[in-house]
Amino acid sequence: MSPTVFQYNEYRFYFFSREESRIHIHVYSSSGEAKFWLEPVIALANAHGLTEKQLRETQKIIEERKNEITKSWKEHFKG
Repeated sequence: MSPTVFQYNEYRFYFFSREESRIHIHVYSSSGEAKFWLEPVIALANAHGLTEKQLRETQKIIEERKNEITKSWKEHFKG
């Protein structure tokens, strides 16, 4: 199960339900995907197909919506 947290323009931000416990978010677009850690700081974990510009853009979105992502994580994983 991969619940969508939110959509922003061409990007889908979502979780994988059966993955590690450290808070992170996945990003998908038609050109590629990425995974960002939210703890201890927001940082790129890995990426495939996205340009540096897209990675900067998605990281900025994550920074702006970190509280929303963290709240959704805790609700989804009951943590």
